[in-house]
Amino acid sequence: MRVIPAIDLKDGQCVRLQKGDYGTAHKVAENPVETAQRFLDAGADLVHMVDLDAAKDGSHANYGVVEQVIRETGATVELGGGIRSMQDVETVLALGVSRVIIGSAAVRDPEFVAEAVKKYGDKIVVGIDAKSETVRTDGWLGDSGENYIAFAERMESIGVRHIIFTDIDKDGMLAGPNFDQLAALRASVSCEIIASGGVSTLEDIAGLKKLGIDGAIAGKAVYTGTLDLAKAIEQAK
Repeated sequence: MRVIPAIDLKDGQCVRLQKGDYGTAHKVAENPVETAQRFLDAGADLVHMVDLDAAKDGSHANYGVVEQVIRETGATVELGGGIRSMQDVETVLALGVSRVIIGSAAVRDPEFVAEAVKKYGDKIVVGIDAKSETVRTDGWLGDSGENYIAFAERMESIGVRHIIFTDIDKDGMLAGPNFDQLAALRASVSCEIIASGGVSTLEDIAGLKKLGIDGAIAGKAVYTGTLDLAKAIEQAK
């Protein structure tokens, strides 16, 4: 199991949200490059980045920052936010990103995901963001009405091998992940599952590992010091 520290970008700055609410955005670090370097120094082998501006309005204003992080630190980066077409996938990969996260577009256009997986294989990750067990879209503002497990099974059936599951109600709340939903998901699909939302203690890491979850994204807890990233990475091994 791996622990993946997160950098959420808004207006070029590292921010965190609570439950996906853009109105709660607050800066948590001065410099994305220095932040990524700190994560690497703690032992991270993958950095999770989200372009919040792209997720909301499709702009690519933070792509220069992503490219700078990769160029100056050598970090292996996965990026999500506003990726809606094959052109977007290719643009992101050209930045040097190693894994591309498709979220809302996977709900609306599963054929796009199938095409991307066929062309890029393990470079494609599907992000499943759920609230009350249904999949949300458009920066978590829209409700697709589809059950998260049914959607995960559908994605796996078209070749997706990596899923990031976020319980929106847990995100940024430091209250622990949704173990029940993650256990149900683990029992339903065989692809890689990365847990996101609420991961805040070494006990959370141990619990996820016990469930057979493949990875955990840690955001707010790393910035507040609630979770020691180096210790979490060591525990997950």
